[in-house]
Amino acid sequence: MPLEVKPLGFNFDALEPHIDAKTMEIHHGNHYATYVNNYNDAVKKQPELEGKPLHEVLASNCAMVKDEIKGVVRNNGGGAHNHALFWEILNPAGKPGAEPAGKLGDAIKSTFGGFAQFKEKFEAAGKTRFGSGWAWLVKKGDKLDVLSTANQDSPIMEGAFPVIGLDVWEHAYYLKYQNRRPDYIAAWWNVVNWKVADDRFGRAK
Repeated sequence: MPLEVKPLGFNFDALEPHIDAKTMEIHHGNHYATYVNNYNDAVKKQPELEGKPLHEVLASNCAMVKDEIKGVVRNNGGGAHNHALFWEILNPAGKPGAEPAGKLGDAIKSTFGGFAQFKEKFEAAGKTRFGSGWAWLVKKGDKLDVLSTANQDSPIMEGAFPVIGLDVWEHAYYLKYQNRRPDYIAAWWNVVNWKVADDRFGRAK
């Protein structure tokens, strides 16, 4: 069964003023949809992959993928997986200053010393990612960590479970923020769905 484009779940303007409607429309309808379509086209050349869960393909670091399509599968499969998670953890009812609670909140405090320290480390991962990529809060084994990946690489390629991810490709922010990536990152905190993040943390393997 082909990979499907995951619905956004809210209107394009629901994240205003932090993320603008036009960016969301282009990001979801063009960029994300293209990753999904390109992935589906690529795996037609290796039919045994067509029904396999995407996370299993990526978790093997694409070792099961034929060399002739490996680059396309890695880039577009990673893009499809990363963006599906990105839409999941965006909250149109987000509140400025909200912080994680529950088990995730406790784990962040014990790992990083507090939410402010975690935020600083996470923002640095996003700000210093050269070119295109992502910043992540991941669970690896029993531990939380912050890391950054290039392009559309996913933490699951490195054996880590992504709890939250921030897209720092220019297509995610340039219409509103131009080259001011730090401003975009600062605004993004206002639309993080910490309940979903806590749920993801609870089922992390």
